[in-house]
Amino acid sequence: MNEKKIMLGNDAIARGAYEAGVKVSAAYPGTPSTEISENIIKYPEIYAEWAPNEKVACEVAIGASMSGVRALASMKHVGVNVASDPLFTASYIGVNGGFVLVAADDPGLYSSQNEQDSRSVARTAQIPVLEPSDSAEAKEFTKLAFELSEKYDTPMMLRITTRLAHSQGVVELCPREEVADKPYERNAAKNVMMPGNAKMRHLFVEKRLKDMAEDACSMAINKAVYNDTKIGVITSGIPYQYVKEVLPNASILKLGLVHPLPKKLIEEFASKVETLYIVEELEPVIEEQVKSWGIKAIGKEIFTVQGEYSANMLRKAILKQELALEEAAKVPARPPILCPGCPHRSVFSVLNKLGIHAAGDIGCYTLGAVAPLNVVDTTVCMGASISTLHGMEKAKGRDFIKNWVAVIGDSTFLHTGVNSLMNMVYNKATGTVMILDNSTTGMTGHQDHAATGKTLMGEPTHSINLVKLCEAIGVKSITVVDAFATGELEEVIKRELEKEEVSVIIAQAPCALLKTNISTHKCVVKADACKKCGMCLKPGCPAMKKGEDGTVVIDETMCNGCSLCMQKCKFGAIERVEK
Repeated sequence: MNEKKIMLGNDAIARGAYEAGVKVSAAYPGTPSTEISENIIKYPEIYAEWAPNEKVACEVAIGASMSGVRALASMKHVGVNVASDPLFTASYIGVNGGFVLVAADDPGLYSSQNEQDSRSVARTAQIPVLEPSDSAEAKEFTKLAFELSEKYDTPMMLRITTRLAHSQGVVELCPREEVADKPYERNAAKNVMMPGNAKMRHLFVEKRLKDMAEDACSMAINKAVYNDTKIGVITSGIPYQYVKEVLPNASILKLGLVHPLPKKLIEEFASKVETLYIVEELEPVIEEQVKSWGIKAIGKEIFTVQGEYSANMLRKAILKQELALEEAAKVPARPPILCPGCPHRSVFSVLNKLGIHAAGDIGCYTLGAVAPLNVVDTTVCMGASISTLHGMEKAKGRDFIKNWVAVIGDSTFLHTGVNSLMNMVYNKATGTVMILDNSTTGMTGHQDHAATGKTLMGEPTHSINLVKLCEAIGVKSITVVDAFATGELEEVIKRELEKEEVSVIIAQAPCALLKTNISTHKCVVKADACKKCGMCLKPGCPAMKKGEDGTVVIDETMCNGCSLCMQKCKFGAIERVEK
């Protein structure tokens, strides 16, 4: 009998890739998908890497598939946008070894800049989609995705959400399937997507989806359970769990393959129930198709297109049951904040003092937009800080951006910021770019990247030199400064903003939470010297607060001695001492 283990959904997907005989995995870290790759490295049979961005990760997996092995690419929903260029064409090419892309959507925007539904992307790309509803299915659907990929000559999308990625369930561990490599055969008509070849492959894709839709009616992962036929529900993924809880006696059609839809199976199910509901998070992807077939159903008329669903939401929408006030969870608000000792806080405190606006990017440093720092004015997507600053200058002229900088992290700079900086130099911009180099991909849990000197597998490797990279692009003015040297940083920023050329400031200091960044000092307040002016509190360090008498108090369990508060104090009331 096989061992059973409680696993996160992401862990289960990694296990599924292992059992499916996957040999190559590529990803860029992005919550809620990050732990897939972090768990894959437990299996030495799989080569796994962090790629600079999701487009590259997708292309690595496509190349591995073309060569004849099973390959996985993992990313969050906005990463699918970055990967869409190769993904849409890979749909036409198909596969040799199986190719599966895991798209982790984030209903509720727990760690994202938008809510989007990757099923809609897959429909446009004409790629089939599997959607598991628990950890056990996450593992099994991953394995099935590779089987279907090879059977139908198609990339497959495994669509998950934050709730599945980060919830736990019982998973049965099975042996690894040693899948023989497919022989590589040169086939330009299939693998070279010039217009003439692509026209023929498009015909194949249309037939492939039609065949899958017909076969889906008999697939075990699409199953109808008939109970009380007064209410019937079509659902998939995590919402299935809520439907089971709220409507235990209802008839349910649970879909595992959500694109293409099993039309005949849906029509049969709909004909046997009196009132049909379609329960799906985010966009009405299933609902719109079902209604287009002339089937009467209730969906987004009563359900929201925003955020996560819950059992209580379904009770209210379907059963008209209001949640009693005393039953409602009373959870105190916990807004996100930069950690004590974060080098980004130091940089933003200087920008705030100088009255500088920042075109922001995706990372921990996006929190520079909120009080008390209030520096970041814009955030669009990975790498956009540099491009938006450039666009502002070209729209309004140099005078407009004299008190603006673009801020971007080291990992994000390598993700897509490099291209934006190239564009600034090429098109004769004059803006100042600040690379906040904290030696990690901090936002998603401290993953390595191309400038840290370590691979995902923990092996030492060449470390990209950011200074030399900027020089190679053509930037003439590059300054490296300690992020906590606030006086020097202030002078560097003022100096660089005066230059009528592209300039780069690299503010370096390791993330406070890195295991290698061991704190040996702490800051302490000399109460008798404290003037209670509050200047040291302005950067908003969570380790600091005012005591009952107005004197500043530092929580030594949180303080790592970064000295930012000490530099803010003009009265010598704070000193840095060894722990």
